[in-house]
Amino acid sequence: MSKNQAIIFSTLLAVILIAWAYLFYQHWQMTSLPMSDMWMPPSEASAWLWIDFGLVYVMWAVMMAAMMLPSAIPMILVYTKICAQRHQTSHPYTFLFVLAYLLVWLIFSIALTLLQWQMHGLQFLSPMMDAQNERMAAIVFLLAGIYQFTPQKNNFLQSCRTPVGFLLTEWREGSLGAFRMGIKHGSICLGCCWAQMLIMFAVGVMNLLGMALITALVFVEKINPLHHQFFSKTIGILFIVWGFWLI
Repeated sequence: MSKNQAIIFSTLLAVILIAWAYLFYQHWQMTSLPMSDMWMPPSEASAWLWIDFGLVYVMWAVMMAAMMLPSAIPMILVYTKICAQRHQTSHPYTFLFVLAYLLVWLIFSIALTLLQWQMHGLQFLSPMMDAQNERMAAIVFLLAGIYQFTPQKNNFLQSCRTPVGFLLTEWREGSLGAFRMGIKHGSICLGCCWAQMLIMFAVGVMNLLGMALITALVFVEKINPLHHQFFSKTIGILFIVWGFWLI
């Protein structure tokens, strides 16, 4: 690993650790503080205030960074290496690439926030953000499981597994090019992993074990050898079986 890559890797690791520390703190608050001292999303959709939307959005945004950045590290390090070979410094371009990648997930967090708002209104989620409707949880697992077998999932996953191939075909010069490439890679990752992120609604939004398992699943899927589908299909079967078991 070059010096540039080591700096980028250390920075990403620090961001990931800070994000997970925030999630641990939020989980500690919900499991340790008295009900009267903690904030909880309103049960009625009409009772939500802007502060409620803001707090839920920050939670999802941090969660997406904590769960998705680890699997993006191989792509980011390869991009850093190529930039260092083509330019005197790679840091500004890598920063823009990572920022654009995260921007995709920050926008997706808006959709997750609005979805959670509706799920509280429909009584699918408890004030503690736990699933309280087994049918809804089953639908989420079945959706995620079925998506594992679709051509769209496979195409997105293959792109995520080949950093060099992505950079060769999508390379753009300059700062704007770095930003556009980050957006493209983030969009591919979103297409690959959006259904897995929805599983948090089924296992409990602040379920730390669920976050860790999905993070590991996403990471292992992306480092698997190209065209090796056994792991992804096995996970899809487990999701489907879990969904039918809940029904």
